[in-house]
Amino acid sequence: MKAIDSGRIRSCAVHVGLVVLAILAAAGDATAAGLVPRSLGPTTSAMVAIEQNYAPGTIVIITANRTLDLVISPGRAIRYKIGVGRDGFRWSGTVKVGRKAEWPDWRPPAEMKARAAGLPDIVPAGPLNPLGARGIYLYKGGTDTLYRVHGTNEQSTVGDFASSGCFRMSNADVIDLYERVKVGSTVIVK
Repeated sequence: MKAIDSGRIRSCAVHVGLVVLAILAAAGDATAAGLVPRSLGPTTSAMVAIEQNYAPGTIVIITANRTLDLVISPGRAIRYKIGVGRDGFRWSGTVKVGRKAEWPDWRPPAEMKARAAGLPDIVPAGPLNPLGARGIYLYKGGTDTLYRVHGTNEQSTVGDFASSGCFRMSNADVIDLYERVKVGSTVIVK
């Protein structure tokens, strides 16, 4: 059996401690610079009457209005304000909620990385992640579309035409939606 080198263990512990301090300092610098949100953002949800009778649990996104409705009963929905795709990135169709994630990692798609050089392969979960507090992953025919309904740390983009096709919500709103929506729910994008 090999003897444990206590000096080496202390050295590793000091290194790990310095790494942790560097991460905390970077987070502190990010907070001081205004990069880390100080709140989850506004809650925009409102109960509304809707004209069409969709099944409860259906999500209906009206891109032109920049709204997302979660149907709770025939003719009634919870409406949220959202950010949608900018010119050239809007789409329509029917998809399903394929999975959900709390504080998801973000892996920029190859197409996005081609448009914006320097994007990392992955942005880990946390307050600087562009997917925010929750991610609701949209699938078509069992395949990930790479589009999401997600939170954002850029509150000014909610209610605007700003994304590459995803649907942005305040972190407060996406947390509320996340708790209400089920994997397998239908999402209709108009």
